[in-house]
Amino acid sequence: MPPIDRRTLLATTLAAGALLPLGVRAQAMPGITATEIKIGTTTSLSGPVSALGTINKAQAAYFKMLNEQGGIAGRKINYIILDDGFAPPKTLEQTRRLIEQDDVAFLFSQLGTGPNSAIVKYVNGLGVPHLFLSVNGDKWGDTKSYPWTMPFAPSARIEAQIFVKHALQQNPKAKFALLYQNDDLGRDFVAGAKDVLGAQYDSLVKAASYEVTDPTIDSQLIQLQASGADVLISGVTGKFGAMVIRKASDLGWKAMHFVPSGVASVTSTINPAGPERAVGVITSVYAKDPSDPAWAEDAAMKAYKAFMAKHFPEGNPNESYNAYGYMTAMVMHRVLEQCNGNFSRANIMAQVNNLKALENPMLLPGIKVNTSPSNHHPLRQMQLQRWNGKNWERFGPIIEGAGL
Repeated sequence: MPPIDRRTLLATTLAAGALLPLGVRAQAMPGITATEIKIGTTTSLSGPVSALGTINKAQAAYFKMLNEQGGIAGRKINYIILDDGFAPPKTLEQTRRLIEQDDVAFLFSQLGTGPNSAIVKYVNGLGVPHLFLSVNGDKWGDTKSYPWTMPFAPSARIEAQIFVKHALQQNPKAKFALLYQNDDLGRDFVAGAKDVLGAQYDSLVKAASYEVTDPTIDSQLIQLQASGADVLISGVTGKFGAMVIRKASDLGWKAMHFVPSGVASVTSTINPAGPERAVGVITSVYAKDPSDPAWAEDAAMKAYKAFMAKHFPEGNPNESYNAYGYMTAMVMHRVLEQCNGNFSRANIMAQVNNLKALENPMLLPGIKVNTSPSNHHPLRQMQLQRWNGKNWERFGPIIEGAGL
C-alpha cells in the first residue's frame, strides 16, 4: 500500500466535512451552531494586573463589529470573557467552566504566565485550541509538549537576548543587574541572558526576583544598584513597569535600562512613572504605537482610531493594550476565514498552524506573522526603541530572533 500523503488526507477530510448537512457538522463541533461560533477567555478584570483586561474588551468590540458585518460563514461570534483576577486556581476553575459548561469551540488570548500554566496540560489533554495567549514566555512555543497552544507576542527569552547583545555592543565590559518576576516569564529573561553570556553569566550578572503580589520592588532595586551594574534589565509585567522606572529614577541610577515590550505602554507605564523619569529607557517593539505621532497619518492607524471611536468609545485609543487586542482579533478573524466553514477544533488548529508571511496593518513594516505545526512563535522579529521624554524613537534594524 503506498504511503498516505498527510496533506491529501487532511484535504479529503475537510472536503468530506463540507459535504455533511450543516446541522450534522455543527453537532460534531463544540461551540458551533448554524448561527454561532462560541469562543472563551479568562483575563484579569480585577487583581494586580487588571489594566491588561482592556485587551480582551477591545477584542470583544472587534468581534461585535464583525458580527454587525455578518460574522464568519453566516455565524456570529459569541466571545465569553471570565475574570480570574490573575489567580491560577481561579483560571483553572473558569477555564473548566468555559469548556465543560459553556462548550466553547476554543480559547483565545488568555492572559498571564501563571494563569496559563495552570491550564495548559488540561486543555492540551482535551485537544482544545489554546490560541494567541497574552504571554511572553518561551515555553509557550513548545510544540511537542503543547501542540494545541500558541502565544502571539515575541518570546521574552528572545527579547532578553537582544537586550544583552545591544548592551554589549555599546559597552563590551558591561555588568548587568536583572530584576525578574518569579515565574516562567521572568525566568525567560534569566535564560535569555545566559544564552548570550554563557559561562560569564555568574560573574557579570546580579539578579533579584519579586512576586506579583509584592507591594513594591524598592528593596530589590536598592540591592541591584549596590552591585555597581552598568545595565539594568527589568523582566517585569503590569504595574511593576512604572514602579521600576520611577524607583530607578528616584535612586539616581543611570544604568542603561531595558524594559519588556509588554510594559512599554505610554498610558499604563510611562505616564504613571513620569515621562521625564523614563528618558533613555529602551524597549523592543513589533507593532505600531497608537500614541506615537509618527503614525498619525498612517491609514491603518486611522482605521484603528475610527474603530475605537465607534465600537469601543469607553476605551482609550492611545492605549497600546487596546491596539494589541484589535490586532490579535484581526489575526483570529483571518484564521476563522481560512477555516472555510469547517470549525472543528482540528481544522481551527490546522489553520492556526498555516499562517504564511501574514501581514497585519498594525505591525511595523517588514514584520510578518508566520506559523507552522513546528513553529508556535508567530512573531520573531522586533526593533529597539528609546524613550526621549515625549515619545518612543525607534532605532536600528528589524532584528530576527529564533525560538529555542
